[in-house]
Amino acid sequence: MWLALTGMFKARWTEAIHSEWMRNVLLNRPDLNIEQLTRTKNLMNANIRDCLVTGYEPLITLIELPDPDDRHVLAAAIRSGASIIVTFNLSDFPSQALKPYGVNAIHPDEFILRLIDINLVAVCTAAQRQRRTLKNPPITPDEYLDTLSKLGLTLSSDTLRSLCKEI
Repeated sequence: MWLALTGMFKARWTEAIHSEWMRNVLLNRPDLNIEQLTRTKNLMNANIRDCLVTGYEPLITLIELPDPDDRHVLAAAIRSGASIIVTFNLSDFPSQALKPYGVNAIHPDEFILRLIDINLVAVCTAAQRQRRTLKNPPITPDEYLDTLSKLGLTLSSDTLRSLCKEI
């Protein structure tokens, strides 16, 4: 979210994508509740201009992907004119299935590295802002970057560690 607020790209999602991430967070974080996540969802929608994609549903049945439950993501990308789907789940978005729609799937680590190449200062500032919101408990820059690495953003965290003066 902090990267989306930089304006370097146009973040897009759907209510179905919200439902999916919220369901997964609740499974993995029993300390959170649906009211907290709904508040986060509403803040996301309110703070990212034109983020909510609608009218993509008729496209879903026309799409073939390894996991049919992921078709809504590609349908939303097509409907919004997105050229990239950022996902850890690359195997469910093979390039041959996306190519006819002019869409590519890339790993979040690669996406962040691209943003670093575009505007290092903006990415460092976004990382710093995100880390500073983590207050329960507060974490150090090294702990923050270690967490990013554990989440699968190893190249991004290494790059931020070496290039950002302050996080």
